[in-house]
Amino acid sequence: MRRLLLGLFCVLLSSVTLAAGPNAVRKRAQASMLVTGVVEVAPDGSVHEYAIDQSDKLPPVVVDLIRKNVPAWTFVPVLVNGQPVVAKAKMSLRIVAKRIDDQHESIGIAGAQFGQEDDDATEHVSYKEHPAPRYPNLSLRAHVSGTVYVLARIDRQGQVADVAVEQVNLGVYTNDNEMAEFRKDLAKASLAAVRQWTFNTPTHGKGIARDYWVARIPINYSVNGYTPVAKYGQWQAYVPGPSEFVPWAHTDTLLAGSADATPDGSIQQIDQGLHLKTQLGGT
Repeated sequence: MRRLLLGLFCVLLSSVTLAAGPNAVRKRAQASMLVTGVVEVAPDGSVHEYAIDQSDKLPPVVVDLIRKNVPAWTFVPVLVNGQPVVAKAKMSLRIVAKRIDDQHESIGIAGAQFGQEDDDATEHVSYKEHPAPRYPNLSLRAHVSGTVYVLARIDRQGQVADVAVEQVNLGVYTNDNEMAEFRKDLAKASLAAVRQWTFNTPTHGKGIARDYWVARIPINYSVNGYTPVAKYGQWQAYVPGPSEFVPWAHTDTLLAGSADATPDGSIQQIDQGLHLKTQLGGT
């Protein structure tokens, strides 16, 4: 484990664009990967079984981490007509490796999301028109890449009634003031774009009578060959941003999730999916 993580952090520090000394970078940068799969939950909320997509492409240490933790999870039982039933859902897990100090490293499951139990698009929010945001000038001139996680409240007409940025992760490390400016720059461009987007709203299922739906959306900005999204099974270096509190969106369901566990190109409808009760786990 130690030898693997030491090698990982050498790769990590060479992957992030550096604008500060190596000691500062060592304390702040981290590496992560997004792992997807499915989980089946028994009527009592325990994990009946799970499967990971393309497990042969994942580092053994990641497969072992998942094997040790996922079977011990407990979910809120899913009820149908008041009775607990077996439930199956897609899941995405954010695996994060960090350098704690010169002698210790850690790897853990930092976030998880559990999607809809079926693939019926008519029961979920989906894109109607969503042109790509304009790359903001400040970040473009400084060659800054990153991912912005947006929360959008969508009304019954498919318009965006409210929008806020929940988190901005960067592919560059510099001083805190400059990083704050880059996050603000990317966030502003994302908010301007999403306000103009339109969505298809659910036409079937238990949520069709709602006045609005809340969705979490990742928006990627890439420059100079850096991509905020690594190939499946590969580590990606980045500097995570703070998670912002959004009063109109933060419910117990939302707080149980993790912004950067949202797969690229997806829409996570906040009020749907399984709800985890136990800790994610890590080493």
